[in-house]
Amino acid sequence: MPQLNPPTHFGLLRHAQTAWNREKRIQGIDDSELTPAGKISSSRWGKYMKTMRWQRILSSDLSRALETAQRINRYLNVPMTATPLLREMDWGDWTGKTIRQIRRQNPEALSTQEQAGWDFHAPGGENRKSVLARAVQALDKAADTWTGQRILVITHEGVIKCIVYSLLKSRFLPQEPPILKPEHLHTLIHDGGRLALEKINETALKSTV
Repeated sequence: MPQLNPPTHFGLLRHAQTAWNREKRIQGIDDSELTPAGKISSSRWGKYMKTMRWQRILSSDLSRALETAQRINRYLNVPMTATPLLREMDWGDWTGKTIRQIRRQNPEALSTQEQAGWDFHAPGGENRKSVLARAVQALDKAADTWTGQRILVITHEGVIKCIVYSLLKSRFLPQEPPILKPEHLHTLIHDGGRLALEKINETALKSTV
């Protein structure tokens, strides 16, 4: 009887606060620096997660995620890999704006996109189905390459939502109740070629900051 591969475990964590987060501006695939509070948070997250037995970090290659991962890894001291597959959704022409600005300047376009669910895409941007496809590709590849390991994934809110909402069969509509809590770690398992949720909002990191 062939030996089955052990499951691979993933922890999903959004990067720490950036200047644009604080200003409520859409970042997408553009970038802004971590705030002083964000730098402190990511370092403290690393100290807190030192006991969680992570064996590797997989990060988005955008600088806000990479810096968060690097600060965490000062405590974990594990191999780290970055990939563009885990980048935030490309918001196209709406990058750098706030939702309030978009709603004021082009309310019909925003309302139409909000009700599009998985087909949401800003003008010149990327839709959520595309984000999900590349994010799952990154996790599948990681599970094949580092089978059986515990991998901490540092990525973006939009990416985490796409993965979790897909597994929950969410329609991704604004009238649905919010699911993800800020500054929480969410866990997944990759077993037998399939990705499944272990626990949403498993670990609150906010209390450690």
